[in-house]
Amino acid sequence: LLFPVSNLCGKCNPKDTDLLQPSLNFLYCSLHQTTPCSQQRAVVVLLSNVSLLELLQKVLECTWLRSPPSEPACLSSEDALLCSGWLLVASLLLYQHRYNAEVHQTLSLDLTEVLNAVIFRKKKPILLLVSIMQFLRAVLRQNFSSLLVTVGQNTAQGATQPQPSSLQDAALHPLATQQVFSLVVSLQNLLVHVQLQKDFLLSPAVVACLETLVEYLYVKSQDVALHVASQPWHRFLLFTLLSGGQKSFLQPEVLRLITLFLRYQSSNIISQKEIRQILQEASEANLAELPEATSHALHLFLCQV
Repeated sequence: LLFPVSNLCGKCNPKDTDLLQPSLNFLYCSLHQTTPCSQQRAVVVLLSNVSLLELLQKVLECTWLRSPPSEPACLSSEDALLCSGWLLVASLLLYQHRYNAEVHQTLSLDLTEVLNAVIFRKKKPILLLVSIMQFLRAVLRQNFSSLLVTVGQNTAQGATQPQPSSLQDAALHPLATQQVFSLVVSLQNLLVHVQLQKDFLLSPAVVACLETLVEYLYVKSQDVALHVASQPWHRFLLFTLLSGGQKSFLQPEVLRLITLFLRYQSSNIISQKEIRQILQEASEANLAELPEATSHALHLFLCQV
């Protein structure tokens, strides 16, 4: 089925939402819900379809070409197609790298546009933000060096590449230092939004994106990574997350944030008192009844301690 469905997608344009959206979802599920052997074959089939990849390029670019919806919580058919496109490309990025699959068509995206889609949300639906952050995590984990997707500043045809304005920008290339700080602030604000609006689909994606960003920064410039991880606003953010109905430290997102700050030695964010409180709560909890996400986050925290 991958052959006819992917060929069908390649014959469409981004306006064919009723046909494309379920088709891209089928391709996405085919990648994720199969055996490793079949997964590798599926990746090869999809990456060899030039028309499909050209279609995905057009779909992703629609993210910043179309007007924002009047209702932020409303997921229109166009937004649903964008979600499917971003998630599929993020998955292809991951599996192309894993299996070292041959790439027949390279996608090209403007990094500024991708970052601005998160930084300046403009009433984007939550699911679309989650999908874009999945893609952003994928390119960060590959240090922007994927064979499938070229992500850089001003990637439009004929545009000249801007030169890094400082040694720090050069170290973080293709990211600029100001973009890093803007993205961190936006992720912090999104977590506060999660707490106020109870958008719990968003919180794991935001924390995961922040984790991947700091890991990328640490490889490129330890000074910038440690500076980002020790921002005093993070402490206020933690107390905001703990001020909701569930005040326990044993929330997966809270545990993952604390683990992140411990990893990069942000002693001004996490004190010994909080560490003892988490250990106390864990010792009193029925570990067998903890949700899987909480158990995993607690395991990572204990290993870090």
